[in-house]
Amino acid sequence: MFIYLSKKIAIPNNIRLKCVSWNKDQGFIACGGEEGLLKVLKLEMQTDDAKLKGLAAPSNLSMNQTLEGHSGAVQVVTWNEQYQKLTTSDQNGLIIVWMLYKGSWYEEMINNRNKSVVRSMSWNADGQKICIVYEDGAVIVGSVDGNRIWGKELKGIQLAHVAWSPDSKILLFGMANGEIHMYDNLGNFIVKMIMNCLVNVTGAISIAGIHWYPGTEGYVEPDCPCLAICFDNGRCQIMRYENDENPVLIDTGMNVVSIQWNRCGSVLAVAGSQRAVSQDKDVNVVQFYTPFGEHLRTLKVPGKQMTAVSWEGAGLRIGLAVDSFIYFANIRPDYKWGYCSNTVVYAYTRPDRLEYCVVFWDTKNNEKYVKYVKFLMSITTCGDFCILATKADDSHPQEDAEAESMSARYVLVLCNSIGTPLDSKYIDIDPLFVTMTKTHVIAASKEAFYTWQYRVAKKLTAMEINQVARTRKEGRERVYHIDETPSGSTEGTLDFTKAITATRDPICCITATDKTLIVGRESGTIQRYSLPNVGLVQKYVLNYRAYQLSLNCNSSRLAIIDITGVLTFFDIEVRISEGSGQPNVGDPLKFERKDVWDMKWANDNPHLFAMMEKTRMYVFRNLDPEEPIQTSGYICNFEDLEIKSVLLDEILKDPEHPNKDYLINFEIRSLRDSRALIEKVGIEDASQFIEDNPHPRLWRLLAEAALQKLDLKTAEQAFVRCKDYQGIEFVKRLGNLQSESMKQAEVAAYFGRFEEAERMYLDMDRRDLAISLRIKLGDWFRVLQLLKSGSGDADDTLLEQAYNAIGDYFADRQKWVNAVQYYLQGRNQERLAECYYMLEDYEGLERLANSLPENHKLLPDIGQMFATVGMCDQTVSAYLKCNQPKAAVDTCVHLNQWNKAVELAKNHNMKEIGSLLSKYASHLLEKNKILEAIELYRKAHHFLDAAKLMFKIADEEAKKRTKPLRVKKLYVLAALLVENYHGQMKTTQGKNKGKKSEATSALDGLLEEDATSTDNRVIDNAWRGAEAYHFFLLAQRQLYEGYVDAAMRTALHLRDYEDIIPAVEIYSLLAICSSANRAFGSCSKAFIKLESLDSLSAEQRQLYEDLALEIFTKYSPKDNRKSELDSIPEGGEGKLPTCIVTGRPISEYQFWMCNICKHCALEQELTNHNFCPLCHSSLA
Repeated sequence: MFIYLSKKIAIPNNIRLKCVSWNKDQGFIACGGEEGLLKVLKLEMQTDDAKLKGLAAPSNLSMNQTLEGHSGAVQVVTWNEQYQKLTTSDQNGLIIVWMLYKGSWYEEMINNRNKSVVRSMSWNADGQKICIVYEDGAVIVGSVDGNRIWGKELKGIQLAHVAWSPDSKILLFGMANGEIHMYDNLGNFIVKMIMNCLVNVTGAISIAGIHWYPGTEGYVEPDCPCLAICFDNGRCQIMRYENDENPVLIDTGMNVVSIQWNRCGSVLAVAGSQRAVSQDKDVNVVQFYTPFGEHLRTLKVPGKQMTAVSWEGAGLRIGLAVDSFIYFANIRPDYKWGYCSNTVVYAYTRPDRLEYCVVFWDTKNNEKYVKYVKFLMSITTCGDFCILATKADDSHPQEDAEAESMSARYVLVLCNSIGTPLDSKYIDIDPLFVTMTKTHVIAASKEAFYTWQYRVAKKLTAMEINQVARTRKEGRERVYHIDETPSGSTEGTLDFTKAITATRDPICCITATDKTLIVGRESGTIQRYSLPNVGLVQKYVLNYRAYQLSLNCNSSRLAIIDITGVLTFFDIEVRISEGSGQPNVGDPLKFERKDVWDMKWANDNPHLFAMMEKTRMYVFRNLDPEEPIQTSGYICNFEDLEIKSVLLDEILKDPEHPNKDYLINFEIRSLRDSRALIEKVGIEDASQFIEDNPHPRLWRLLAEAALQKLDLKTAEQAFVRCKDYQGIEFVKRLGNLQSESMKQAEVAAYFGRFEEAERMYLDMDRRDLAISLRIKLGDWFRVLQLLKSGSGDADDTLLEQAYNAIGDYFADRQKWVNAVQYYLQGRNQERLAECYYMLEDYEGLERLANSLPENHKLLPDIGQMFATVGMCDQTVSAYLKCNQPKAAVDTCVHLNQWNKAVELAKNHNMKEIGSLLSKYASHLLEKNKILEAIELYRKAHHFLDAAKLMFKIADEEAKKRTKPLRVKKLYVLAALLVENYHGQMKTTQGKNKGKKSEATSALDGLLEEDATSTDNRVIDNAWRGAEAYHFFLLAQRQLYEGYVDAAMRTALHLRDYEDIIPAVEIYSLLAICSSANRAFGSCSKAFIKLESLDSLSAEQRQLYEDLALEIFTKYSPKDNRKSELDSIPEGGEGKLPTCIVTGRPISEYQFWMCNICKHCALEQELTNHNFCPLCHSSLA
């Protein structure tokens, strides 16, 4: 950071000031002094010029109010920023609370104990409570609205200071004897604080200040020291929390009167006086420290006695009360920032996060990328890349094996300009100073420096990048100790132990270009090394300590800003000095500027540089200054005679919303003069001036001006001088054009004045040129307008191209509806299909598919689109149209439309349908979905397979002894499937052998069927199961309806079906029916059968025997009438058919036969039936 005095305000009547306090939020400055003086001032930046922002703008007092009310010297002033209140107190113990009303300050409350004097007052962090301590040990805690919360008298203690902890739970009381006691927020004593900084101190001491930074703007790093306590003898300690046993200790070596943290807790100002050795008197100084005790700067202040210090809210200014003056000093902070390829990179802390928030703000497109980085130390940029130096995070285990082996404590991360990490290196030296060239990163601690020749993977894939990162290539990284003298020929080693060796003369700054590395040391020695192979070339000795070094673009001259802000130069390259003819190396030039805080060499001219001196920017050419520019920006870049500067102060006031206004471009004088000459005097004189001050940028300016005037000769010469090949070609092309207006139109287009160029083309009636210009620009809307505005017919292909391009424009923005309209006109079927799909307009897609010719290359894609949304029919038609039946079948299978798949496969004679089916069926069977499998086979006309499965199910159901009706239905279904199979065999045979007679072909069909059949039971006796259960049900129905004879006959018929219905069931039924029919002979046969069944257990058999005994002791086992069954003659060809309505054998010659199941019934019995009793098919 850099600091310089900028302003001084005198208090009238030479009244000496005692205290000063700067309101951080509203910017009011309160100062109190002797004779009851109390003033509130406000400095406002008043500027009409938009470019003048921040510190560069002139500041005037916009408020200067004297507050009347105190009689004695005002000793304490403190602000409550949240509630806009000012609390003041004087030597008589009078306390006044002031409030702002309509732009002026008025008394709000008054309090006076009349006993003692107020030594200190402090508001807590949220402005709700105030703690007031009196010299006699009285403590009062009050609320913001004036109510007393509690009071306490600490006996025998003289109080001098008070401070709240950030969470308002602890109060620190500073005693007059230098002790600090901790109390809780209710006034109960906790413990006395240990003062590590007062070891070996003798004599009386008093506390100069206690300031506990409340963390409102976040912390510089996690667990950062924030409680500063300083004593008048210059000893100071900064603690992380109230009982930190290991605080940061500082001995400032001065007499301290006041201390204060800046707004974000990153800088501690310590104000007081120091004994000047030479003059034997005290000099007022302010010392600035980091929270870790590193000394940043010293500010010397004129005057006799400094009494107080206070920071401005933004941390860019500081107010000092000295005698009867307020001095203001401007601060140029060392922001963590950089500039690479149009991107400003800056870091800031936020109260809600521990990490630094690093913003990559692309100023060209005004986009920003945010990255959170823990323990960020610095940002360094060069070219298109940036290096973030951070401490290694202990909480994350390091992935790299090599990092573990050396337990690296720091990381250098190489990022591109949007914050993407490209590579990183773990190093074990503290990267206090980092510089970067196009090829190397150099990081230095106080004792050693590390060089890394980084590679940027332009074409590598992510995997290769990881491999590159994994392997540490020898010689790409090296470490050198500052006291070594490397020759440059031997390879350096990667040995971080060198960094442990201490040195008497530590490094204090470094810089590098592609061929030179410069290292500055605290004694003033400057060492120059060659790059890329590091060899010590030269040592120079200066009589001051460098703070910032910078080399010009050809490494011939070194700029040095020392610790006090003096800029000097130093020639590195050998130059023959004029007088003696002797070569001089390392000449300090006779040039010096004071109060310089930033400087930048031009990238393209070794004699040009820009520097910041207080709030002015100077540009120097050959060490001659141009007139200064008022600004407080940080210089990003200086090339092409233009300086880019960024107002970081303004950006960091609202870092989340960087504004393009904060980026300022300054043109240097030669550019401004050349422009003025061209505009006012003419090209001749301007070219003469540029000849004397040559620069490619100026030649380009001249070339463009000459083009405007169509002075092609000058333009060509100028383009040659600035090496612009395209420009030369353009001038040549212009020379070949005949008409003057054509040339002007071309020039207008060259300069991007397209509207003008188009107008000229149209005036010349060259609509084609206007159109081609717009096509080059990609402005298709205008192309369309031009095409339509023409009188003649527009070129159809161009029109289509325009429609499609506009369609693309809308499609890219996902405005599919608009895109469809243009694609329709442009007949762009591919994109149209895509749009319909995106809009889910499947009717439109279907229309499109129908309109396409056969085998169109888009049809498979459309088929795919339909398939993804499950529209099977449309998919199939699309695939069939482009002659891809296989894809159609696959889709049907995918969408489970098996019948469609089978049908297609059949129609297109595809072989693999069988395998498809069996695959799917087995898949269904695995999941135990047998019925689905049957349905699948049935749809696929594989009736036999379906029937087999159906019989399986029926058999299983029969075993379960469930409802017999359901079992019958299952058997009927199975039998029907077999009938379908028979029919299928006949028809296929019929198709194949259409020439033979029907009878023979049917016979062949049956024979073939016989040959193929593996399961005869299924085919031959398809109806047996159905018959068995049909008669079983019929017998029971007849029995219950009282037709016992019929029931018995049916039951007798059931004896043939023992293989299907368990014998127990059959004979039990028969026994019941026959006993009911009083046919005890049949009944006794049934019982005999029952008793001889193997499947029965002994107990069951016993029960049957007992029952039989009971019946046949009453009735003799004879049928009392001759069974009709016995009298029925056997038919000529074996058994007579059985009537399926009554269960009786049919002896008539005329009977009815079902044409589905081929079973018979008596005609007269069927009169009241509409359906076949067995297979339930319609009789009609």
